[in-house]
Amino acid sequence: MADSKTSSARFTANLRQFIQFGIVGGSGTIVNLVVAALSKKIAEWGWGVSEHDAFMNILGSQFHVRWYHVFVTIAFLVANTWNYQLNRMWTFKNATTRSWWRGFFPFLLTGVGAFIVSQIVMTLLMNQNSPISLSPVIFDDSTGFRTMFYWATAISIVVAMPVNFIINKLWTFRSPAARNVDTATIVDEQPPVQH
Repeated sequence: MADSKTSSARFTANLRQFIQFGIVGGSGTIVNLVVAALSKKIAEWGWGVSEHDAFMNILGSQFHVRWYHVFVTIAFLVANTWNYQLNRMWTFKNATTRSWWRGFFPFLLTGVGAFIVSQIVMTLLMNQNSPISLSPVIFDDSTGFRTMFYWATAISIVVAMPVNFIINKLWTFRSPAARNVDTATIVDEQPPVQH
């Protein structure tokens, strides 16, 4: 019976953390979308650059890094920093014993893993030769609501969120007890000191 209560309490705590992580992620999604949209608009207004324009050729091939990759990279870095601070202060507040920078780098690396997933999804949604591309008939960039770049950004963030949560829960914000399990076992196995 005690195991059942422990399992239930653990499930409830994990569910609460997942919901908090989702709320933080939702705010991070807004930050991400705003920064991506601002990056796109600044590039358009300042330099006449479209998100579809090539930013850099990939090793002389027919493939290119597009400006939308640059815009979402900038947005990712800003939103990732935002999310880290909110998760540190709220979602995983009981697990934060590291300095800000020592905790940020695992969070950033975790975010990079999810970011790679989101970049792949975004590229597939934006590329008209992809089987899952967004339809240019519907997403014709005629209004903000019909801008393909905005929808691809939002969809790619949603797809990457579960990956991001699981890795952050297990690595970046793991509890101090989980970090010290191996150390405690090693200490308990040492023979007593004789004087």
